[in-house]
Amino acid sequence: MTPSEAAPTFFLAVAVILVVCRLVCAVAVRLGQPPVVGEMISGVLLGPSLLGLVLPGVQTALFPDGIRPLLYVGGQIGLVIYMFGAGYEFSLRSIRGSAKSVGAISAAGTVVPLALGVGVAVFGSTWAGIGKDGVSLATSAAFVGVALAITAFPMLARIITERGLGGTRFGSLALACGALDDVLAWVLLAVVLGMHADSAGPVALAVGGGLLFALLLVLVGRRVLAKAMGSDRISADQKMLITALTLFAAAWFTDVIGLYAVFGAFCVGIVFPRVPAADAVLAKIMPIGRIVFLPLFFTYSGLNTRFALLADPRLLLFAVLCVVVAIVGKLGACWGAARLVGESQPVALRVGTLINARGLMQLIALNVGLAAGIVSPALFTVLVLVALVTTIMTAPVLSWLDRRDTRKGSTEVLLMAEPVPVTGKS
Repeated sequence: MTPSEAAPTFFLAVAVILVVCRLVCAVAVRLGQPPVVGEMISGVLLGPSLLGLVLPGVQTALFPDGIRPLLYVGGQIGLVIYMFGAGYEFSLRSIRGSAKSVGAISAAGTVVPLALGVGVAVFGSTWAGIGKDGVSLATSAAFVGVALAITAFPMLARIITERGLGGTRFGSLALACGALDDVLAWVLLAVVLGMHADSAGPVALAVGGGLLFALLLVLVGRRVLAKAMGSDRISADQKMLITALTLFAAAWFTDVIGLYAVFGAFCVGIVFPRVPAADAVLAKIMPIGRIVFLPLFFTYSGLNTRFALLADPRLLLFAVLCVVVAIVGKLGACWGAARLVGESQPVALRVGTLINARGLMQLIALNVGLAAGIVSPALFTVLVLVALVTTIMTAPVLSWLDRRDTRKGSTEVLLMAEPVPVTGKS
């Protein structure tokens, strides 16, 4: 398609995406789910799993190949803006003194699902048909392990914000552990990409570039942003421009080094000054990213998801096995690690439940693997199902835990601001 042909098609596609997204989100909220779950489901519904199955001509007309790159770029803009806001809301002070808990939970939440994912992929490769021609079993299995080790940090942050859990002990721990889990997972993803390319370059670039980025942001970026936001001589529009330049430059750099744009945006949000001028900037930039651009990413992912493939009994069995392994490996491991370092049972269960959600970040990883030629359509569909199930289950499980602990009169432990002392008891 020429640019003049792609533009009107793209505008129509965006209009349809936004309408469907709002409708599905309304239904999701009525069912007790956060709006982000509705956005995930709407993306799948607009893809070949429903619209392409029922009205293939309509789906092809709405989402021709020529506009898919535009949807991808628009979705990336939404992700970057949203993660910037998530970083801004994240407070390092809320986890001060909790390094032991964060380290143990993050390690367990990465290593255990990674190992289980590799094992289930090796087991399923011989009979489920998840492999792709030209991709070694080691690379394919390692990718599955990394995909199961990922936490959907943006979704986790959004669920915590929408439920008003940001000030709770388990909410703060889950945010910290989720962020660390995903940094580790993206480094591991760079390792997998290096395995596929038969080169150590991606790993070295991710680690070295990440350290350089962190130093520049802490030593230079934080001071420049604080001076800009606190100056009366800089207008509100100029402050918005400075923010956008910093945000997209950081997203570009972390994308180039293999840690991906969302983490650059998240780190900028963390160091962004907490002053009224900064609040005003976020009030302007966040709604357009969250409401308009983020749904484009879910639709782009949904266009690559084909649930009809699960009609194959072997692939369906493998998908169920992956879902079980994902939940046991993430929720179970994080709960166990939290209890071992002295966190209370209510806190440990909620941390495990929140970190178990994979949706958005797993979809990002899947698209990276798809673009790199590592992921087959069958494996992509299976892992999208894992992302959906582990994210959809989060809100109901949290609500059930709240009801249960209310009956037991133990909800006060959730509001503790200081780490629970390690007693050695389980």
